[in-house]
Amino acid sequence: MRGFLISLLLFAVLAGAALAADVWRFLDSTVPTAETATVQIPSGAGFRQVVARLDQAGLFRHARDRYYLIGYARLRGVTGQVKSGEYALEPGLRPPAVLNALVRGRTVQHRLTVVEGWTFRELRSAVEAHPAIRTTMAEADGAEIMAAIGAPDLHPEGRFLPDTYLFPRDTTDVEFLRRAFESMEATLADIWADRRADLPLESPEEALILASIIEKETGRAGERDRIAGVFIRRLEKGMLLQTDPTVIYGIEEFDGNLRRRDLEADGPYNTYKRPGLPPTPIALPGRAALEAAVQPAEGDALYFVSRGDGTHVFSRTYEAHRRAVREYQLNQ
Repeated sequence: MRGFLISLLLFAVLAGAALAADVWRFLDSTVPTAETATVQIPSGAGFRQVVARLDQAGLFRHARDRYYLIGYARLRGVTGQVKSGEYALEPGLRPPAVLNALVRGRTVQHRLTVVEGWTFRELRSAVEAHPAIRTTMAEADGAEIMAAIGAPDLHPEGRFLPDTYLFPRDTTDVEFLRRAFESMEATLADIWADRRADLPLESPEEALILASIIEKETGRAGERDRIAGVFIRRLEKGMLLQTDPTVIYGIEEFDGNLRRRDLEADGPYNTYKRPGLPPTPIALPGRAALEAAVQPAEGDALYFVSRGDGTHVFSRTYEAHRRAVREYQLNQ
Protein backbone atom coordinates (compact mmCIF):
# COMPACT_ATOMS: atom_id res chain seq x y z
CA MET A 1 0.00 0.00 0.00
CA ARG A 2 2.81 2.37 0.90
CA GLY A 3 4.47 1.66 -2.45
CA PHE A 4 1.20 2.29 -4.25
CA LEU A 5 0.70 5.64 -2.51
CA ILE A 6 4.23 6.68 -3.30
CA SER A 7 3.73 5.72 -6.92
CA LEU A 8 0.44 7.62 -7.01
CA LEU A 9 2.06 10.70 -5.48
CA LEU A 10 4.94 10.48 -7.89
CA PHE A 11 2.53 10.19 -10.79
CA ALA A 12 0.60 13.25 -9.55
CA VAL A 13 3.82 15.23 -9.22
CA LEU A 14 4.96 14.22 -12.69
CA ALA A 15 1.52 14.94 -14.17
CA GLY A 16 1.43 18.33 -12.46
CA ALA A 17 4.91 19.10 -13.70
CA ALA A 18 3.94 18.09 -17.22
CA LEU A 19 0.80 20.24 -17.04
CA ALA A 20 2.76 23.20 -15.69
CA ALA A 21 5.31 22.78 -18.47
CA ASP A 22 2.54 22.67 -21.07
CA VAL A 23 0.90 25.77 -19.64
CA TRP A 24 4.27 27.51 -19.67
CA ARG A 25 4.78 26.37 -23.24
CA PHE A 26 1.47 27.99 -24.14
CA LEU A 27 2.11 31.27 -22.30
CA ASP A 28 5.61 31.60 -23.75
CA SER A 29 4.68 30.73 -27.33
CA THR A 30 3.60 33.16 -30.01
CA VAL A 31 0.25 33.06 -31.79
CA PRO A 32 0.42 30.61 -34.72
CA THR A 33 -0.84 33.04 -37.38
CA ALA A 34 1.42 34.15 -40.22
CA GLU A 35 -0.61 37.33 -40.80
CA THR A 36 -2.39 39.84 -38.58
CA ALA A 37 -5.61 38.33 -37.27
CA THR A 38 -8.68 40.54 -37.02
CA VAL A 39 -10.99 39.65 -34.15
CA GLN A 40 -14.34 41.32 -33.43
CA ILE A 41 -15.47 41.08 -29.79
CA PRO A 42 -19.19 41.88 -29.51
CA SER A 43 -20.54 44.00 -26.71
CA GLY A 44 -21.56 41.95 -23.67
CA ALA A 45 -19.60 38.85 -24.70
CA GLY A 46 -18.61 36.46 -21.88
CA PHE A 47 -15.00 35.34 -21.66
CA ARG A 48 -15.75 31.93 -23.17
CA GLN A 49 -17.26 33.72 -26.17
CA VAL A 50 -14.11 35.82 -26.38
CA VAL A 51 -11.97 32.68 -26.39
CA ALA A 52 -14.20 31.18 -29.09
CA ARG A 53 -13.63 34.26 -31.27
CA LEU A 54 -9.87 33.94 -30.75
CA ASP A 55 -10.07 30.26 -31.67
CA GLN A 56 -11.95 31.07 -34.88
CA ALA A 57 -9.17 33.50 -35.78
CA GLY A 58 -6.62 30.69 -35.46
CA LEU A 59 -4.84 31.96 -32.36
CA PHE A 60 -4.54 28.54 -30.62
CA ARG A 61 -2.28 25.70 -31.65
CA HIS A 62 -4.12 23.08 -29.59
CA ALA A 63 -7.67 22.78 -28.30
CA ARG A 64 -6.40 22.62 -24.71
CA ASP A 65 -4.80 26.06 -25.13
CA ARG A 66 -8.26 27.60 -24.93
CA TYR A 67 -8.66 26.28 -21.39
CA TYR A 68 -5.18 27.45 -20.46
CA LEU A 69 -6.12 31.01 -21.47
CA ILE A 70 -9.37 30.80 -19.49
CA GLY A 71 -7.49 29.59 -16.43
CA TYR A 72 -4.79 32.24 -16.85
CA ALA A 73 -7.40 35.01 -17.16
CA ARG A 74 -9.23 33.76 -14.06
CA LEU A 75 -5.95 33.66 -12.14
CA ARG A 76 -5.39 37.30 -13.09
CA GLY A 77 -9.01 38.20 -12.33
CA VAL A 78 -9.68 39.81 -15.70
CA THR A 79 -12.30 37.55 -17.28
CA GLY A 80 -14.92 40.29 -16.97
CA GLN A 81 -12.69 43.14 -18.13
CA VAL A 82 -12.37 42.46 -21.86
CA LYS A 83 -13.46 45.48 -23.94
CA SER A 84 -15.66 45.00 -26.97
CA GLY A 85 -14.45 46.14 -30.37
CA GLU A 86 -12.27 45.22 -33.32
CA TYR A 87 -8.73 44.00 -32.63
CA ALA A 88 -5.80 43.47 -34.98
CA LEU A 89 -3.53 40.86 -33.36
CA GLU A 90 -0.17 40.67 -35.04
CA PRO A 91 2.05 37.61 -35.47
CA GLY A 92 4.62 37.28 -32.72
CA LEU A 93 2.28 38.17 -29.86
CA ARG A 94 2.24 35.88 -26.82
CA PRO A 95 -1.02 34.98 -25.05
CA PRO A 96 -0.40 37.38 -22.12
CA ALA A 97 0.04 40.23 -24.61
CA VAL A 98 -3.15 39.21 -26.43
CA LEU A 99 -5.05 39.25 -23.13
CA ASN A 100 -3.55 42.63 -22.21
CA ALA A 101 -4.71 44.10 -25.53
CA LEU A 102 -8.26 42.85 -24.95
CA VAL A 103 -8.39 44.10 -21.36
CA ARG A 104 -6.94 47.52 -22.18
CA GLY A 105 -9.20 47.96 -25.20
CA ARG A 106 -6.49 48.45 -27.80
CA THR A 107 -8.98 48.31 -30.63
CA VAL A 108 -8.33 49.06 -34.28
CA GLN A 109 -8.68 52.79 -34.92
CA HIS A 110 -10.20 53.73 -38.26
CA ARG A 111 -9.84 57.21 -39.69
CA LEU A 112 -11.81 59.76 -41.63
CA THR A 113 -10.42 63.10 -42.76
CA VAL A 114 -12.96 65.92 -42.82
CA VAL A 115 -11.74 68.32 -45.48
CA GLU A 116 -11.70 72.11 -45.24
CA GLY A 117 -14.34 73.60 -47.50
CA TRP A 118 -16.69 70.62 -47.50
CA THR A 119 -20.36 71.42 -47.17
CA PHE A 120 -22.50 69.66 -44.61
CA ARG A 121 -23.94 67.55 -47.42
CA GLU A 122 -20.46 66.41 -48.45
CA LEU A 123 -19.58 65.63 -44.83
CA ARG A 124 -22.69 63.49 -44.42
CA SER A 125 -21.92 61.60 -47.62
CA ALA A 126 -18.40 60.81 -46.42
CA VAL A 127 -19.63 59.68 -43.00
CA GLU A 128 -22.35 57.46 -44.45
CA ALA A 129 -19.93 55.92 -46.96
CA HIS A 130 -17.30 55.00 -44.38
CA PRO A 131 -17.31 51.22 -43.85
CA ALA A 132 -16.48 51.43 -40.13
CA ILE A 133 -19.19 53.99 -39.27
CA ARG A 134 -22.69 52.70 -38.54
CA THR A 135 -25.33 54.87 -40.16
CA THR A 136 -28.36 55.46 -37.95
CA MET A 137 -29.84 58.66 -39.41
CA ALA A 138 -29.68 58.19 -43.18
CA GLU A 139 -33.17 59.62 -43.65
CA ALA A 140 -32.82 62.47 -41.15
CA ASP A 141 -32.58 66.10 -42.23
CA GLY A 142 -30.06 68.59 -40.89
CA ALA A 143 -32.31 69.81 -38.08
CA GLU A 144 -32.90 66.27 -36.84
CA ILE A 145 -29.17 65.54 -36.85
CA MET A 146 -28.37 68.72 -34.93
CA ALA A 147 -31.01 67.76 -32.36
CA ALA A 148 -29.49 64.29 -32.06
CA ILE A 149 -26.02 65.70 -31.28
CA GLY A 150 -27.43 68.10 -28.70
CA ALA A 151 -27.57 71.37 -30.67
CA PRO A 152 -31.21 71.62 -31.81
CA ASP A 153 -31.23 75.38 -32.45
CA LEU A 154 -28.23 75.56 -34.77
CA HIS A 155 -28.02 75.32 -38.55
CA PRO A 156 -25.70 72.40 -39.45
CA GLU A 157 -23.61 74.15 -42.10
CA GLY A 158 -20.06 74.93 -41.02
CA ARG A 159 -20.46 73.43 -37.54
CA PHE A 160 -17.96 70.56 -37.77
CA LEU A 161 -14.20 71.01 -37.50
CA PRO A 162 -12.12 69.75 -40.43
CA ASP A 163 -9.55 67.31 -39.05
CA THR A 164 -8.50 63.66 -39.21
CA TYR A 165 -10.53 61.67 -36.70
CA LEU A 166 -9.65 58.22 -35.34
CA PHE A 167 -12.42 55.97 -34.05
CA PRO A 168 -13.27 52.29 -33.50
CA ARG A 169 -15.49 50.24 -35.78
CA ASP A 170 -19.23 50.60 -35.16
CA THR A 171 -18.95 54.23 -34.14
CA THR A 172 -22.31 55.70 -35.14
CA ASP A 173 -22.79 58.65 -37.45
CA VAL A 174 -24.26 60.60 -34.51
CA GLU A 175 -21.22 59.87 -32.34
CA PHE A 176 -18.82 60.92 -35.09
CA LEU A 177 -20.69 64.13 -35.89
CA ARG A 178 -21.06 65.03 -32.22
CA ARG A 179 -17.31 64.73 -31.78
CA ALA A 180 -16.56 66.92 -34.82
CA PHE A 181 -19.18 69.44 -33.65
CA GLU A 182 -17.69 69.64 -30.15
CA SER A 183 -14.21 70.07 -31.66
CA MET A 184 -15.47 73.03 -33.71
CA GLU A 185 -17.21 74.57 -30.70
CA ALA A 186 -14.03 74.36 -28.59
CA THR A 187 -11.79 75.65 -31.39
CA LEU A 188 -14.11 78.52 -32.25
CA ALA A 189 -14.33 79.57 -28.59
CA ASP A 190 -10.53 79.63 -28.25
CA ILE A 191 -10.02 81.60 -31.46
CA TRP A 192 -12.82 84.06 -30.69
CA ALA A 193 -11.21 84.78 -27.31
CA ASP A 194 -8.04 85.91 -29.14
CA ARG A 195 -9.81 88.09 -31.73
CA ARG A 196 -8.73 91.57 -32.68
CA ALA A 197 -10.60 94.04 -30.52
CA ASP A 198 -12.00 96.36 -33.21
CA LEU A 199 -13.60 93.81 -35.51
CA PRO A 200 -17.06 94.52 -36.99
CA LEU A 201 -18.08 91.02 -35.91
CA GLU A 202 -20.51 90.72 -33.02
CA SER A 203 -20.31 87.02 -32.18
CA PRO A 204 -18.44 83.76 -32.73
CA GLU A 205 -21.27 82.86 -35.12
CA GLU A 206 -20.37 85.78 -37.39
CA ALA A 207 -16.69 84.82 -37.24
CA LEU A 208 -17.65 81.29 -38.30
CA ILE A 209 -19.67 82.61 -41.25
CA LEU A 210 -16.85 84.86 -42.41
CA ALA A 211 -14.30 82.05 -42.00
CA SER A 212 -16.41 79.79 -44.21
CA ILE A 213 -16.34 82.42 -46.98
CA ILE A 214 -12.57 82.81 -46.63
CA GLU A 215 -12.21 79.03 -46.83
CA LYS A 216 -14.09 78.92 -50.13
CA GLU A 217 -12.28 81.93 -51.60
CA THR A 218 -8.75 80.61 -51.24
CA GLY A 219 -6.72 77.58 -50.25
CA ARG A 220 -3.48 79.56 -50.14
CA ALA A 221 -2.18 79.90 -46.59
CA GLY A 222 -0.52 83.23 -47.32
CA GLU A 223 -3.70 84.82 -48.65
CA ARG A 224 -6.29 83.95 -46.05
CA ASP A 225 -5.62 86.90 -43.76
CA ARG A 226 -5.41 89.31 -46.74
CA ILE A 227 -8.79 88.15 -48.04
CA ALA A 228 -10.15 88.42 -44.51
CA GLY A 229 -8.85 91.99 -44.41
CA VAL A 230 -10.76 92.87 -47.60
CA PHE A 231 -14.03 91.53 -46.20
CA ILE A 232 -13.52 93.17 -42.81
CA ARG A 233 -12.88 96.58 -44.44
CA ARG A 234 -15.96 96.13 -46.62
CA LEU A 235 -18.08 95.35 -43.56
CA GLU A 236 -16.67 98.41 -41.77
CA LYS A 237 -17.52 100.67 -44.72
CA GLY A 238 -20.96 99.16 -45.25
CA MET A 239 -19.99 97.82 -48.70
CA LEU A 240 -21.51 94.71 -50.19
CA LEU A 241 -19.24 91.67 -49.80
CA GLN A 242 -19.89 90.61 -53.43
CA THR A 243 -18.38 87.14 -53.07
CA ASP A 244 -19.22 84.42 -55.58
CA PRO A 245 -19.06 81.42 -53.18
CA THR A 246 -22.07 82.67 -51.19
CA VAL A 247 -24.10 83.04 -54.38
CA ILE A 248 -23.10 79.55 -55.50
CA TYR A 249 -24.10 78.13 -52.10
CA GLY A 250 -27.57 79.63 -52.50
CA ILE A 251 -28.16 77.97 -55.89
CA GLU A 252 -30.15 74.76 -55.46
CA GLU A 253 -28.49 72.79 -58.25
CA PHE A 254 -25.31 74.58 -59.29
CA ASP A 255 -23.96 73.33 -62.64
CA GLY A 256 -20.48 74.83 -62.29
CA ASN A 257 -21.20 77.94 -64.35
CA LEU A 258 -22.00 81.14 -62.44
CA ARG A 259 -24.07 83.39 -64.71
CA ARG A 260 -24.96 87.09 -64.58
CA ARG A 261 -28.57 86.20 -63.86
CA ASP A 262 -27.39 84.33 -60.77
CA LEU A 263 -25.64 87.45 -59.49
CA GLU A 264 -28.76 89.53 -60.16
CA ALA A 265 -31.24 87.12 -58.55
CA ASP A 266 -32.06 88.22 -55.01
CA GLY A 267 -31.71 85.71 -52.19
CA PRO A 268 -30.37 85.41 -48.64
CA TYR A 269 -26.96 84.19 -49.87
CA ASN A 270 -26.54 86.72 -52.70
CA THR A 271 -23.96 89.10 -51.24
CA TYR A 272 -24.12 91.15 -54.46
CA LYS A 273 -27.66 92.13 -53.46
CA ARG A 274 -27.80 91.93 -49.68
CA PRO A 275 -25.50 93.73 -47.26
CA GLY A 276 -23.53 92.10 -44.48
CA LEU A 277 -22.87 88.42 -43.95
CA PRO A 278 -25.12 85.62 -45.24
CA PRO A 279 -27.45 84.00 -42.68
CA THR A 280 -25.30 80.86 -42.15
CA PRO A 281 -21.83 79.54 -42.95
CA ILE A 282 -21.45 78.16 -46.46
CA ALA A 283 -18.87 75.42 -45.77
CA LEU A 284 -16.67 73.89 -43.10
CA PRO A 285 -13.83 76.33 -42.30
CA GLY A 286 -10.52 75.01 -41.03
CA ARG A 287 -8.60 76.46 -38.13
CA ALA A 288 -6.46 78.68 -40.39
CA ALA A 289 -9.54 80.30 -41.93
CA LEU A 290 -11.06 80.82 -38.48
CA GLU A 291 -7.88 82.50 -37.29
CA ALA A 292 -7.76 84.72 -40.38
CA ALA A 293 -11.35 85.84 -39.80
CA VAL A 294 -10.52 87.26 -36.36
CA GLN A 295 -6.94 88.34 -37.12
CA PRO A 296 -7.19 89.88 -40.60
CA ALA A 297 -4.19 91.47 -42.27
CA GLU A 298 -3.85 95.25 -42.20
CA GLY A 299 -4.02 97.07 -45.50
CA ASP A 300 -6.20 99.18 -47.76
CA ALA A 301 -7.32 96.71 -50.44
CA LEU A 302 -11.08 96.54 -51.00
CA TYR A 303 -11.10 94.20 -54.00
CA PHE A 304 -9.47 91.01 -55.20
CA VAL A 305 -9.71 88.85 -58.29
CA SER A 306 -8.37 85.40 -59.04
CA ARG A 307 -5.40 85.03 -61.37
CA GLY A 308 -6.65 81.57 -62.27
CA ASP A 309 -3.75 79.78 -60.59
CA GLY A 310 -5.06 79.83 -57.02
CA THR A 311 -3.64 83.27 -56.19
CA HIS A 312 -5.32 86.66 -56.26
CA VAL A 313 -4.63 90.26 -57.26
CA PHE A 314 -5.60 92.74 -54.54
CA SER A 315 -6.64 96.29 -55.40
CA ARG A 316 -7.34 99.46 -53.41
CA THR A 317 -9.55 101.15 -56.01
CA TYR A 318 -12.33 99.97 -58.26
CA GLU A 319 -10.46 101.21 -61.32
CA ALA A 320 -7.44 99.05 -60.47
CA HIS A 321 -9.76 96.14 -59.78
CA ARG A 322 -11.40 96.51 -63.21
CA ARG A 323 -8.00 96.44 -64.88
CA ALA A 324 -7.14 93.24 -62.98
CA VAL A 325 -10.48 91.68 -63.95
CA ARG A 326 -9.84 92.48 -67.63
CA GLU A 327 -6.32 91.05 -67.45
CA TYR A 328 -7.01 87.87 -65.51
CA GLN A 329 -10.69 87.09 -66.14
CA LEU A 330 -12.21 88.67 -69.24
CA ASN A 331 -9.18 88.15 -71.48
CA GLN A 332 -9.09 84.49 -70.50
